[in-house]
Amino acid sequence: MGEPQAPFAGLLVVDLTRVLAGPYCTLLLAELGARVIKVERPPGGDEARRIGPIPDAAPDRSAYFQSVNRGKQSIALDLEEPTDREIFEALLARADVLAENFRPGVMEKLGYGWESVQERWPRLIVASTSGFGQTGPLRSLPAYDVVAQALGGMMSLTGEPGRRPVRVGVSLGDLAAGLFTALGVAAALYHRERTGEGQRVDVSMLDSQVALIENAISRFEATGEVPGPIGSRHPAVAPFQAFATGDGHVVIAAGNDELFARLARALGRDDLVADPRFTTVADRMDHVDDLQGELERVLEPHGTGHWVELLRDAGVPCAPVQDVAAVLDDPQVRARNMIVEAQDPDIGALRMAGNPIKLSAASDPPSRRPSPKLDADRDAILEELGLGGGG
Repeated sequence: MGEPQAPFAGLLVVDLTRVLAGPYCTLLLAELGARVIKVERPPGGDEARRIGPIPDAAPDRSAYFQSVNRGKQSIALDLEEPTDREIFEALLARADVLAENFRPGVMEKLGYGWESVQERWPRLIVASTSGFGQTGPLRSLPAYDVVAQALGGMMSLTGEPGRRPVRVGVSLGDLAAGLFTALGVAAALYHRERTGEGQRVDVSMLDSQVALIENAISRFEATGEVPGPIGSRHPAVAPFQAFATGDGHVVIAAGNDELFARLARALGRDDLVADPRFTTVADRMDHVDDLQGELERVLEPHGTGHWVELLRDAGVPCAPVQDVAAVLDDPQVRARNMIVEAQDPDIGALRMAGNPIKLSAASDPPSRRPSPKLDADRDAILEELGLGGGG
């Protein structure tokens, strides 16, 4: 048998996106085998190219840019210039997906709004990722990740009680929108396979945050109480949080009474199971601060590694709270090929997160092509389109 084919092999994505939400979507499509041609506005291209840290050897390809644009091609086109519009339209005539994350109305001003595109290229899927979506009173406003996290309720649930609001430590507003857009593209491709029709995928950062605040909505509906931040704790289960040890923190997630009994035995505190404060999940939630105190008194004499080994042997879900450096070297993470390497011609080897979608019929190589220099693929693309060499 030949080399396994990725599911999106043969698909062409014309990528007008920049910064993070859109490029993360097209990165996922590329990871699943699509060819992604990044169309960037001259002279500077995607502004993420200049969001630090920026390596001295490649001032046009920041680490930020590299992380979400590996494996793509680049051509610089000014869509207000007739010759470049001709090139762009030749690409659209061949494309399966057009991805963009402009504010609503920008594509219409350029002459490539959904109605126009649908009429000229009826099989084309247009993936639009924006702050607030194509409809609604806020549709025309700009948005960044922290805006979406704030408005969508995520920040109200994150952090410690009584402290200032904090954002989730990664750009979840952007990343969630990119994930949902990629899923929408997959659904649209399946629809096209059955009907021959393209369609528009409309995903907003705000909608994505609302979708991800999960049981906070159902808890509010059930109780009438507005959920707030509770640190690392779970709102309905205990113990289910980070606990201090002799040298750091360990997360313990004893999600039911049986697991709590295992935890108590492993810690040499069988008495906790019979303690009326801790007998059931409801009891433990009512006395969650007392429970934390009891457990941390046991955990304090030894380091996190000691407790992780002991609790794993006992079958209790647990983990050390690892920093990024530790994640990069974690044996489980590496065994799953979740740290891959791109060999940049100017920078050298760059480690970055791998593809979490493991498919039995597709390969998952340990290396990736690096992100492109601005306009690096112009000559090859123009030749392929039959429009001559560079310019």
